[in-house]
Amino acid sequence: MDIPLTPQSRALSHPALASRTPGEVPSISIVAPAYNEQEVLGEFHRRVTEVMAGLGCQYEIVLVNDGSRDNTLALMYALRERDPHISVVDLSRNFGKEIALSAGLDHTKGDVVVVLDSDLQDPPELIPQMLDIWREGYDVVYGMRTARDGETWFKKTTAKYFYRLIKSVSRVDIPKDTGDFRLMSRRAVAALSKLREEHRFMKGLFAWVGFPSSPFLYKRDPRAAGETKWNYWKLWNFALEGITSFTVAPLKVSTYLGMLIAVLALLYAVFVIWKALVYSDPVRGYPSLMTVVLFLGGVQLISVGLLGEYVGRIFNEVKRRPLYLVNRLLQSELPGTPALDKEQQ
Repeated sequence: MDIPLTPQSRALSHPALASRTPGEVPSISIVAPAYNEQEVLGEFHRRVTEVMAGLGCQYEIVLVNDGSRDNTLALMYALRERDPHISVVDLSRNFGKEIALSAGLDHTKGDVVVVLDSDLQDPPELIPQMLDIWREGYDVVYGMRTARDGETWFKKTTAKYFYRLIKSVSRVDIPKDTGDFRLMSRRAVAALSKLREEHRFMKGLFAWVGFPSSPFLYKRDPRAAGETKWNYWKLWNFALEGITSFTVAPLKVSTYLGMLIAVLALLYAVFVIWKALVYSDPVRGYPSLMTVVLFLGGVQLISVGLLGEYVGRIFNEVKRRPLYLVNRLLQSELPGTPALDKEQQ
């Protein structure tokens, strides 16, 4: 059972934390990737604007168009004409959510950055609560889901065990039941911008960066409108991406499985020879022989496939292509230099 952390318990877990000024209101960048989200984008803007107005801070909303095929981009431009707090990052094509999120982070200028899903499953009304924890001195405040409304039991179950699996095999402590919804300090975003690998599992990269971090529990809402873009095939590939990006455990399993089969085969060969010599028992068993051969063939193909997954990722990384290309960029009026430009200076 997950127990909510109080300010006192968080301070004990990080005794070196330097608390920020009580009531301090930093400039805030909201990052929201969007792919075919025309039904919900207007409501997203309204709710985020209300929260920011209540905080009374300088802010920007960085909307990233990930190659949408509906009117999402046109709606972003229309919102930008009415609201100078909005930045529009229009990517040259669909690069996927992980890279679109990276593009948004690269173009933020705020003292803190909040990552939100544009479908409003992560309530923007929780941002003040996240700021309260940030004022205690934390660089990362991440949402840990206690419920996932609007999702099937199968997706909830597979997600639950995926997070526990990757947490157990990864060399990085990736929090369970945690998505992209989080608040990060400027130095955490700057550190993240140094990680330019093409195969990006953002939940793992967030954890890899480190810095003092604190969870907060929340209930994830169903989508405000529209349909999810994630089918089970995409989720499977996403899980494979995460596992191969942050652990070599599958390769170790292949090695240990091969050693185990070799030992069993040697023992069985000794048994067959002993039986033939002692009892003059002729070697029989064509069906069992074919079963063993096919089993070994399957194990070998699986092992070669796992090796191919890693080699393919090496092949893509060594080409050193840029993560994304921007078709058009409209900056907000928030003062400051985008995170990517700071890193390049």
